[in-house]
Amino acid sequence: MMKSSTAIATVLLGAVATSTAFAEDIKIGVMLGFTGPIESTVAEMAPGADLAIKEVSDSGKLLGGAKVVAVRGDTTCVDSAVATAAAERLITSDGVKAIVGGDCSGVTTAILQNVATANGIVMISPSATSPALSTIEDDGLFFRTAPSDARQGVIVAEILKEKGVGSIAITYTNNDYGKGLADAIDKNFQSMGGSVTINAPHEDGKGDYTAEVGALAAAGGEVLVVAGYVDQGGRGIVQASVDTGAFDTFYFPDGMVSPALVKNHGSDIDGSFGANPGTDSPGAATYSEMAKAAGFNAGPFSAETYDAAALIMLAMQAAGSSDSGALKAKVMDVANAPGEKIFPGELAKGLEILASGGEIDYVGASAVELIGSGESAGNYRQVEFDGGELKIVGYR
Repeated sequence: MMKSSTAIATVLLGAVATSTAFAEDIKIGVMLGFTGPIESTVAEMAPGADLAIKEVSDSGKLLGGAKVVAVRGDTTCVDSAVATAAAERLITSDGVKAIVGGDCSGVTTAILQNVATANGIVMISPSATSPALSTIEDDGLFFRTAPSDARQGVIVAEILKEKGVGSIAITYTNNDYGKGLADAIDKNFQSMGGSVTINAPHEDGKGDYTAEVGALAAAGGEVLVVAGYVDQGGRGIVQASVDTGAFDTFYFPDGMVSPALVKNHGSDIDGSFGANPGTDSPGAATYSEMAKAAGFNAGPFSAETYDAAALIMLAMQAAGSSDSGALKAKVMDVANAPGEKIFPGELAKGLEILASGGEIDYVGASAVELIGSGESAGNYRQVEFDGGELKIVGYR
């Protein structure tokens, strides 16, 4: 009898140990530019990750009841040394299991090459769009919910031609993101019969962009394409153009499309247009309402940030482990068909299906479909500026 009781106690202790194996917090890094040239955009991105993490943590459905905690790290968007140091801290000191981020392409590349790959940590970026990231050596650890600028280059050229624009000048922020995007626009616009008068870089952090705008104006062009940052050099280029009368019509790619753009320039940019990643899917509408209820706006790249965090946690469940070495093989599985479609607010449902051995097709807030080495197939929201307001005019 005593032996039997002991055996029962041992079994019960084993069961308790099993049920609490994942009771400790799972930490996920959220690495975005909380300071720097896209600070206003990140203010609406980071809450997206927090919303997904809270949704999963509150559900108690992840890996036997694990709680999930977000640990923030500042990439600054532009300083690779600072971003690398922040990532090192998150991984080695804070013990994050995976990272939502980075945001800007240069710092994302630095984190991936210098820290994440060496430590075997999965990264899912919601906004790094450089084409170079499509072929970077990553040991299967890097994914992104934003499309490559190789795709954006085609979108920009198509919109310009549909508008009847025959010639453009291009200025880009002098980094991996800016150059990759500018080159993609240049190549695609010319292949469609357009003329590029100049394709020139600008540096961020300057107080005066008169000289740069003078060179752009001298080259000419019906429209100035500003492949820059809304809170940095891109803002300076637009303001100098308006002040000098050099250009009055602009095309704004993703790094410039933000409520801050209208706040900064108002009706001075009326008649201009652009596009950024976005979709009119049912998931996008649901997410917008969820964001509003949580007290923030679903601005550019916010949906993609929610989705990046959601994919990490769903992949953990599919792998039966929070370890990046296991979950990296499941990201593509949970993101794509076959399986039951999962939308924002349904993460608990997705976790339950996976726990029972079923399959899911995570659609999320940005109509997620991962292709190639693990990047978004690409959906874009087309915008125009009129009456000092940003107006959505279509999707593609």
